[in-house]
Amino acid sequence: MNRPSRLFAGRFRVVGLLLAAYLAVNTIVRLGLLAFNGDQSLLAPTMLLRIFGIGLMFDLAAACWWLLPFALIASLWPDGRRSRRALLLTLGVLSALTFATWAFIGVSEFVFWNEFASRFNFIAVDYLLYTREVIGNIRESYDLRPLFAGVGAAAIAMLALTWKGLRHAAEPAGMSWRGRLGRLALFLLLPAVSFFAVDARYKEFTDHAQATQLAGNGHYEFWHAFRTNEIDYAQFYRTESLERVYKVLRAEFEHIGPQHFADRAPLAVERDIVGDGPEKRLNVVLVTVESLSAEFLSAFGNQENLTPRLDKLATEGMLFTRIYATGTRTVRGLEALTLSIPPTPGNSIVKRPNNDRLFTLGEIFAERGYEPLYIYGGYGYFDNMNAFFGGNGYTVIDRTAIAPEAIHAENIWGVADEDLFTLALDQLDRRHANGKRFFAHIMTTSNHRPFTYPEGRIDIPSGTGREGAVKYTDWAIGDFIERARARPWFRDTVFVIVADHTASGRGKTDLPVEKFLIPLIIHAPGHVAAARIDTLASQIDVAPTLLALLNFSYRSRFFGHDIIGEGPRHQRAFLANYQTVGYLEDGVLVELRPQRRWRLVDPATGEALPDSERGRHLLEEAVSYYEGASQAYRSGILRRP
Repeated sequence: MNRPSRLFAGRFRVVGLLLAAYLAVNTIVRLGLLAFNGDQSLLAPTMLLRIFGIGLMFDLAAACWWLLPFALIASLWPDGRRSRRALLLTLGVLSALTFATWAFIGVSEFVFWNEFASRFNFIAVDYLLYTREVIGNIRESYDLRPLFAGVGAAAIAMLALTWKGLRHAAEPAGMSWRGRLGRLALFLLLPAVSFFAVDARYKEFTDHAQATQLAGNGHYEFWHAFRTNEIDYAQFYRTESLERVYKVLRAEFEHIGPQHFADRAPLAVERDIVGDGPEKRLNVVLVTVESLSAEFLSAFGNQENLTPRLDKLATEGMLFTRIYATGTRTVRGLEALTLSIPPTPGNSIVKRPNNDRLFTLGEIFAERGYEPLYIYGGYGYFDNMNAFFGGNGYTVIDRTAIAPEAIHAENIWGVADEDLFTLALDQLDRRHANGKRFFAHIMTTSNHRPFTYPEGRIDIPSGTGREGAVKYTDWAIGDFIERARARPWFRDTVFVIVADHTASGRGKTDLPVEKFLIPLIIHAPGHVAAARIDTLASQIDVAPTLLALLNFSYRSRFFGHDIIGEGPRHQRAFLANYQTVGYLEDGVLVELRPQRRWRLVDPATGEALPDSERGRHLLEEAVSYYEGASQAYRSGILRRP
């Protein structure tokens, strides 16, 4: 049996060197992210000790996998002076590549943190599927020359620091095969031990979201997300009996008034909606705006005058001031607006299998002879949009329908919003000319890094930051409405403008409520009176509200409700990131987490609230919504025959 002090003797010196280098690199990355985050509350000694102590555990767990190739070489390379140079060259090249990879991942972590305030998660895993967009976005957003130069310099520096040790490791080992194989067995066993012994929950020592992220390890988090990209709610989250879920959901909708529930329906929320008067056969244009936080609009207190056109539309139409996004990604917003379903854990339904033939907003319009359209400024294959919308009866139109000479500006995510709206106007003109009513769902892209757009439209130069992109998007929407005014179909059209999500979900908690607030504007001169609606709601309530304004009668499978007519009697909202889902009501946020954990949170402060009878009641409501939605999708209840 080898003594611990001799574990890294002889050829195995290289394993010890790589372990020390790996721990040093991840400590530097953790320190850098801590400084980059800028939250001074994380500098408290007790917080720092736990961040770095728990972080060391995750670093060691991830290191076990990186050390394997070096342990194999140390074990199996034959002795002899003639093989020394070849071994040194092999170790040098492999070490250099490993160091460069670590440096590149470290830089990537800073880029990812800047965008998502998180270590690598399922979003990073998804990005592997869309390397064209991701690499293109990085190329357009950052100067890669200093980045790669820095990666190369870091790799060379690490190689120089470890070179002496590598030379010693390449010398004749003089170790018996028994000793080599014993060490190899240990290093082969360690990854398995780390896989089963280390749990991602170990880093959740506090409710401070950034602290738990810093305590993690980017490499470990990536592979953990890769393995858990699809989450079974019933397996990992708090549940009730399906009978109880059914009863609670029915009671939830009875709160908002008498309901015509479908008899013996397998879905608790299935009910008949009766319009308040004759149906209004109006066209509908739903514009989903990329990353439009409420904080950008003057109507919500912004003083920078970034959205003068949207602010004008808000005063002319109906402005909803307490609407919350269901998630932090475009697909979450599309899911909520199209399906009116709470954001169940894991990937959005837009990206899941068996997501065709679902009950959608587009289907309700299609039943009345409308043509549902999904018009996107990027390529529709991204985030599975083509498959989802096409599989649910929408006509999908993306940037490929625009002639190259008609594009004023484009980046990796899509064409400039003005070109998207020109495409939309052309498509809507065609439908109107053919006597066809339309429901058009338009998805913009310009308010996204690298924040580029045509020059001369606004007073902020292209590519200089988020503020310019917001102001350009506002200009493009205003220009779209003005051009639409000249169309014969304008007077018979309802325009709905809503964000897909906010610009940032960064906060001290997993679900910082203030960061999920988005604008919703409904503009239809002559049909929708100007008003300000302060009812608490979320994106899943947009579809039922729109249909109520049109007085549509239909059999509903929506989990959302009409904000105007029903919402005031039961105000609640749904929010989620990847694993934590939330239910906001009566100034209490219920958070549901994996391993059946839950907690009550004060949304104003982010502090945990004590258990209470009222809290338990809200917990039951939250569980019923999320379990009911998850079960409905997984069982196929939401799909049409």
